[in-house]
Amino acid sequence: MKPYILEETNWKAVRDELYEVAILPWGATEAHNYHMPYGTDNYQVEWVAEQAAGKAWERGVKPLVLPGIRYGVNTGQLDVPFCMNLLPSTQLAILKDVVDVLKRHGLNKLIILNGHGGNDFKTMIRELSFTFPEVFVCWVNWWRAVDWSKYFEDPGDHAGEMETSAVMHIAPHLVRPLEEAGPGKAKTFKPLALKQGWAITQRQWTCVTEDTGVGNPYPATAEKGEKYLNACTDSLANFIFELGTTPLNELYTD
Repeated sequence: MKPYILEETNWKAVRDELYEVAILPWGATEAHNYHMPYGTDNYQVEWVAEQAAGKAWERGVKPLVLPGIRYGVNTGQLDVPFCMNLLPSTQLAILKDVVDVLKRHGLNKLIILNGHGGNDFKTMIRELSFTFPEVFVCWVNWWRAVDWSKYFEDPGDHAGEMETSAVMHIAPHLVRPLEEAGPGKAKTFKPLALKQGWAITQRQWTCVTEDTGVGNPYPATAEKGEKYLNACTDSLANFIFELGTTPLNELYTD
């Protein structure tokens, strides 16, 4: 039993604990090339949440990892069988209910730990700050906690070297042999503004990639994944510690 994992702990422990920051892992259920499981985003974000919270707990801060949300926004993959989709409006409704519970029990800091590129919580956080001004909510894409270039030759965007290496470390039994993987070759937008990223839309996934991957998975190794994940969880543990130990009225500095 880990006291910082809500699903594992119990009422006797929880009622006597003063938690300082909640962590909500949010993933997705979607295809990840031929060699990776549909639950890739969930396995990654929940593992990272647990490891980072554990490291922060050892330093004396009190995080609480909430049960993860395993469906994300997949409106660009609706033609891929069983890529499960939650609309952003549904995500906001879920977040309002979660934050309401936290507020009722005096836990006024929430990290949404995101594990899926299609999830975007920025405008939701703006609305949450209007509805629950006493609760601080922020959003972290876990995979951006460290610089990819220090660990990977060609990290990729989806089921490429980075994600494949990560799951090889987290759940190797769920990764098929790399010779079964597709190359993850992807098309880009023709209009220059969309290609350069200063015009924004969603990608229609089956127009972009044949195997649902975006990025070359073949250089991936479990060893690369371990080094990268350790660095990510160290970085996230530092953030959890800082946020947990900083009063809300002292978040800003000169």
